[in-house]
Amino acid sequence: MRPLDALQQSLHKRVLVEMKGGRSYRGVLDAYDQHLNLVLSAAEEVVKDVVTPHSGLTLVRGDSIVYISP
Repeated sequence: MRPLDALQQSLHKRVLVEMKGGRSYRGVLDAYDQHLNLVLSAAEEVVKDVVTPHSGLTLVRGDSIVYISP
């Protein structure tokens, strides 16, 4: 399975996005592009076990992503 196919199957579902620097985001994957830039809704930012909810949409830049887990 190719990476973009896996993202297509995860659209409108909750995903975990691990970022460089130890941050991670949990939220609903609303959109993505060929550079793996992501748009998440109902996102929460997790830094060292501290959860910070975000209102509205969150844009995650693809070149900062370590992995995406459904």
